Amino acid sequence: MQVFCDFDGTISVVDTTDRVLAQLASPEWEALEADWLAGRIDAATCMRGQIALIEGSDAELDAVLAEVEVDPGFPAFAAWCAEHDVPLTIVSDGVDYFIRRILARHGLQDLPVVSNKLAGKAGARRLAQPYSREGCAAGAGVCKCEAAAHRTAPSQLTVYVGDGRSDFCVSHRADVLFAKDALADYAKGRGRAHHLFSTFHEITATLRPLVEERRAAAAAL
Repeated sequence: MQVFCDFDGTISVVDTTDRVLAQLASPEWEALEADWLAGRIDAATCMRGQIALIEGSDAELDAVLAEVEVDPGFPAFAAWCAEHDVPLTIVSDGVDYFIRRILARHGLQDLPVVSNKLAGKAGARRLAQPYSREGCAAGAGVCKCEAAAHRTAPSQLTVYVGDGRSDFCVSHRADVLFAKDALADYAKGRGRAHHLFSTFHEITATLRPLVEERRAAAAAL
């Protein structure tokens, strides 16, 4: 089993980038958001433009990030994955610095993260997108389908956990899907089997018997 998990709105209780933009960016970020939602620009273009609008010092940025909480069940879920040798990778169309800063408060800064990368410095920040892919169906800075294709073993059961639009395409690649909010509506509308969840405690409870069952079957061979 291998788990791929979105970050903003899934692990974090709010969208981290939106929180940073609301507190530190000039108001133009909202116009870019509206252009993306209307389909006039893609998600990757929107994010690059928004990150360039972030003002404030590094200390001010860190102060905003310090306010962002994670799902109360996520640290225990990450510990359960480590204990049972279940690879856990975060795949996010968010920003690496934001994600790692938040995870570090919970001792989880070493989790693998596939995301956009913050570059530049205060007053001249920019977004690097090393995981973008031409033709990505989501038009995102991070092609989650490409990221989730890299399993540690081809035969492993793939679990995906998400909540939003950037998770729509990759959700079809999951053997087991956990969804909430917009992703849950998307999956339901397409008849896609999924588990609704509100906290990671529920995900752990659902996956535990699956791991035990697969291990018992492997031992019996």
